[in-house]
Amino acid sequence: MKCLVAGWFSFDQMGASAGDLLARDLACEWLERAGFSYDVALAPPFRGGVDWRFTDPKTYSHVLFVCGPFGNGEPITEFLSHFSGCSVIGLNITMLESLNVWNPFDVLFERDSSVTSRPDITFLSCQSRVPVVGIVLIDTQPEYKEKDLHLSANEAINKLVASREMTTVPIDTRLDINRTSLRSPAEVESLIAAMDLVLTTRLHGLVLALKNDVPAIAFDSVSGGAKIKRQAETIGWPIVFTVDSITDEALLEAYDYCLTEDARKTVKESKDKAVVMVQKVREEFIEAMIRSFGKVR
Repeated sequence: MKCLVAGWFSFDQMGASAGDLLARDLACEWLERAGFSYDVALAPPFRGGVDWRFTDPKTYSHVLFVCGPFGNGEPITEFLSHFSGCSVIGLNITMLESLNVWNPFDVLFERDSSVTSRPDITFLSCQSRVPVVGIVLIDTQPEYKEKDLHLSANEAINKLVASREMTTVPIDTRLDINRTSLRSPAEVESLIAAMDLVLTTRLHGLVLALKNDVPAIAFDSVSGGAKIKRQAETIGWPIVFTVDSITDEALLEAYDYCLTEDARKTVKESKDKAVVMVQKVREEFIEAMIRSFGKVR
């Protein structure tokens, strides 16, 4: 017996979501446990399956439609017609019409219908976690003139992101106009603190990451290095690249390192060093202001 697994991931531009794919994977696992072989019907951009429109329906004893809303109309009408000779099963779907009006399934384990409601099956899904990476970028810096190479730095960051599985979160630290709906320093810092890692071409992207115990890969987008490079060197943070010195190998090595406990220890060391140095600046500043006040009087 062979089953075709289908869902909204089997149709072009039908809004297949992460939940649909998680449910698909569970359905495949359950079919294996039931002793079924199966194919998965996929439409672009998903790859590796079959196009149900070009399958021979006689290949399959069963067709399983998994997850999402399910109603009477196209493209479902064409789909059901194509597999009219197969046993059709519904799993984890929301039936849009009352079952006493329309139910095309031979077996139905609906998520919800006019008859019953069940928990979504993705409560049983198991996915490995991927790093959550904050992306903190600066725009053009005209004050550096021809030395401003932020586009090259952005390209290096994009290439790194494409090379590893991660969830990226754009974080705009600019608050006069903010592209990520952040309104205050507290909101910016809270978001940065929630990251596993930060990739940044902004000085305060580096500082706020380390301050909140988050490793950062800092990119100084000024040719030869400028304030970001000097800041990293001053506080002893080793993961900083000038745009002239970036290599793919070094970036990948830095990325992997920043996800280790050793990196977090180095973050703490750099943070502690910075705090001690800034405390000294604070005292010197206060003393200088007091002396200045005395002179004014």
